[in-house]
Amino acid sequence: MLRNLLKKLTSIGLASSLLFSGFSAAITPKAPSLQAKSYVLMDYDSGKVIAEHNPDLPVAPASLTKMMTSYVVSAEIGAGRISHDDVVTVSENAWATNPKNPVFKGSSLMWLEVNKKVTVRELKRGLIISSGNDAAVALAEHVAGSEDSFVELMNHYAEKMGLTNTFFENSHGLSATQHKTTARDMAVLGQALIRDYPEDYALYKEKAYKYNGITTKNRHPLLYDPSLTVDGIKTGHTEEAGYCLVSSAIKGNMRLISVVMGTDSEASRKSESKKVLSYGFRFFETVKPLEAGKVLTEPRIWMGEEDTVALGIGSDIYLTIPSKKGPQIKAHYQFEKDLSAPIKKGQRAGKVFFVLEGETIGEFPLVALQDVAEAGFFGRTADSVSKWFDSLFE
Repeated sequence: MLRNLLKKLTSIGLASSLLFSGFSAAITPKAPSLQAKSYVLMDYDSGKVIAEHNPDLPVAPASLTKMMTSYVVSAEIGAGRISHDDVVTVSENAWATNPKNPVFKGSSLMWLEVNKKVTVRELKRGLIISSGNDAAVALAEHVAGSEDSFVELMNHYAEKMGLTNTFFENSHGLSATQHKTTARDMAVLGQALIRDYPEDYALYKEKAYKYNGITTKNRHPLLYDPSLTVDGIKTGHTEEAGYCLVSSAIKGNMRLISVVMGTDSEASRKSESKKVLSYGFRFFETVKPLEAGKVLTEPRIWMGEEDTVALGIGSDIYLTIPSKKGPQIKAHYQFEKDLSAPIKKGQRAGKVFFVLEGETIGEFPLVALQDVAEAGFFGRTADSVSKWFDSLFE
């Protein structure tokens, strides 16, 4: 009898152990500790920062600077002020081996020669794939007449993007006194590159570029790692900056951007970036809880030719949440206090907010999906009476 009791107790203990083991597996562990001055892991679609360490610490960006250089060039092409087919004459400032300008010595180059003719298309490949400091200067001078003027454009775009802790002094990233950024700002810049100029962003995954008989390899180490689907973005290294790496990877319907700043070696920036990307894909997911343009609710309105107005969201929204928690998300609506016609399509009419396990994880505007004209005199009078009568019971 005692033996049977012990067996039962053992079975109960084993079942409890399995039960609690199941609970522990559902816990999202804390983010890994990285050997880096700072880092950020951000979901591309939602913009949510999943993990971070010193995200706003000012650091030297080194060649990560070229992310903004390429963004400005893409913006100028998009605006029609320059074209891919423009022919650029290489100046002495952009001459890779200019004996009077030793700043490029020992750095990454496209290997431009003075007075050579080269297209903007070629220079962009040299900038992005080869990380050419000479290509950066050649493009800067073509876009704005001088590198100093181009840097003004870089800082203008940085301000527009909300990169509040970033300031550029040159187009290439070789050390300068005030040339600073942060891991958070670089994540936002990476997001903008992918979103605004996807065709140009496609260059970031190319592994080699040959110009003037010289082949240079893309230095991004995770492009060559088969365990991740990385398609960019940029390496950086100077003595001041240490080894830096901005990466973007896709798994299923999720894209993550990682920024790792100030590691002590090429191997370290690779391993630390892989570590934090793997963490994000393993323990988080991106969901799209609502579709733009779909009618979510139709509340009562006053003084209109219609009694109700269709409300929804104006653009797709995304939430980044711990894995497998999507079914637990609850949506709640809150309308403007007094919804009265006339109402214009796209007009804000309230908000929708999402709650997961008692915590609000996202809040977005509800907008009108239709125009509602103001009612005539009798309609408005009837609504005024109804509204007054309703107010007596509030």
